[in-house]
Amino acid sequence: MKALDLDVLAMIVAVADTGNISRAAEVVHRTQSAVSMQIKTLETALGKPLFVRKPRSVIPTQDGEVLLTYARRMLALREEAWAAVVRPDVTGRVVIGVPDDYASSLLPSILKKFSATYPKVEIQVVGLPSVALAPMVKDGSVDLVCGTRVKGLSGEFIRHEPMVWTAAPDAHDIWRERPLPIAVFLPGSVARENAIRSLERAKLPYRTSYESPSLLGLLSMVEAGLAVAPLAQCAVPAHLSLLGHAQGLPEIAALEVILARSAKSKRPPCDFLAEKIMSELRR
Repeated sequence: MKALDLDVLAMIVAVADTGNISRAAEVVHRTQSAVSMQIKTLETALGKPLFVRKPRSVIPTQDGEVLLTYARRMLALREEAWAAVVRPDVTGRVVIGVPDDYASSLLPSILKKFSATYPKVEIQVVGLPSVALAPMVKDGSVDLVCGTRVKGLSGEFIRHEPMVWTAAPDAHDIWRERPLPIAVFLPGSVARENAIRSLERAKLPYRTSYESPSLLGLLSMVEAGLAVAPLAQCAVPAHLSLLGHAQGLPEIAALEVILARSAKSKRPPCDFLAEKIMSELRR
C-alpha cells in the first residue's frame, strides 16, 4: 500500500498521458531514470506490469488502466484538498471566452472541477469563434480565452488538436460525391481554412453546402446526411463516423489551442483558472 505514493501515481499518469517516459519525466520534473525506477518498483510491489513497453512508446496494461482511474481521482482530491486549505477565501468573477467546439468538449470537466475547488468564484462563459474573441481580449471584455490561435489572438500554447472529417454513419457514402459537400464554420475560422486548403492541395472538388458560426449547425447537417464536416477531433460526437485516407479525403492540419489573457486578468481567480486549464489540457 505504501507503494501507492501520490508522487509515484503522478508519474504513472504522466507516462500514460504522454505515452513516453522521457516526456513524462519532463512533466513531473524528474529524470527519466527516476521515473523508470519508480514505475518498476511499483510494478514489483503490485506483482503486475502496468505498461507494455514498445520501441518508441508505452501503453497501459489492463491493470494499468484500472490503477490510472484511481490515480486520477486521488490526485484530483489532493489538489482540491490543498486548494481548500491554502486558498479558502478566493472570490471574484472570471469571464472566459471559448469557441463552440471547445466549449462542448474541453471545458466542461475543467470548469466543474474548478467550481468545486473555488465555489466562491463566479464563472461566465462567452461562446464565440476565436476570431470574434480576439478584440474582446484586447478591450478586457473577457479575462481569458481558450481558443485557436488566429490573427490578433496570441497566448500561451496548450496543445495541438487534430482535425478530422466526419459524417453520419448512414449517410450513404456522401463522401464519394463530387464536388464534395462540406459544412464549415464562417470565414475567419482556422478550422475552415485548414480544411479548404487541404482539399485544394489534393485537387479535390468541393462545394460549401452549409456555413454556420455554431458547432450545432454543422452537426445538424452532418447528422441529416447532407454534408461532411471538418471538425476538431475533440468535438466529434461518438455516434458520427470519422473519415480519412481510406475514403479518399486529405489530411487536415491540426489546430493550435492557446490560452490568451487580457490585461485585466492579473488577479487570483483568473490565475487559478488559467493554471487549471493549462494543467488539464496539456495531459
